[in-house]
Amino acid sequence: MTLGAAPEALAIGYLRNQRLLGSLDEIVSVQVDWGVNAVVVNTRHGLKDLDAKLGKRTTTSGCGQGTVFGDLMEEIDSVKLHTDEVLSRTALYALLDRVRGHDTIYKQSGAVHGCALASNQDGASEILYFVEDVGRHNAVDAIAGLMWLDRVDGGDKIFYTTGRLTSEMVIKAAQMGIPFLVSRSGLTQMGYEIAQKVGITMIGRATNKHFLLFAGGERFRPDA
Repeated sequence: MTLGAAPEALAIGYLRNQRLLGSLDEIVSVQVDWGVNAVVVNTRHGLKDLDAKLGKRTTTSGCGQGTVFGDLMEEIDSVKLHTDEVLSRTALYALLDRVRGHDTIYKQSGAVHGCALASNQDGASEILYFVEDVGRHNAVDAIAGLMWLDRVDGGDKIFYTTGRLTSEMVIKAAQMGIPFLVSRSGLTQMGYEIAQKVGITMIGRATNKHFLLFAGGERFRPDA
């Protein structure tokens, strides 16, 4: 169920964020067949512990109905985010201005979600990737795949989403190594708790020059 903007990246990012693959180097090829609405991913050595992971499923609050395979909190304790990165108010405003000016499907039709990966340098921010899809989880997975394909590190980046900050969204951002998570929407309690646990700076209700800083205030710099 996708708008089809980046199907290969979506498939790769899905496998990455489900923790079914640990490296892009494990993938030999990705083939999309719209005739049967399927993607075939060939890997070098198969998927490790696949049966065990598929045997345990957690239904999440994703658009439609999300599913996370394996233990939802598995490997979260081992996530190490860059502790020396900071986000300034100026950079946050720059990102929100870039998003507001972006030509989007949402502006034309609504009923979709958008996600963006943005830079964070010297009080400025530029959008590196912007993906819209029928659900926010599709959009974040596609960006995760694009990051792998382009060898982009998330340690100094900002992730923006139009959707609410749920536990699954926070976990995905943490696995992508991104320390700053921004949404124009709100959050869930479990998303908030996991953000505190992994040290993500979580900002919600972010539109124009209004925002709420929910977690990770030690990384935020409220400059002029």
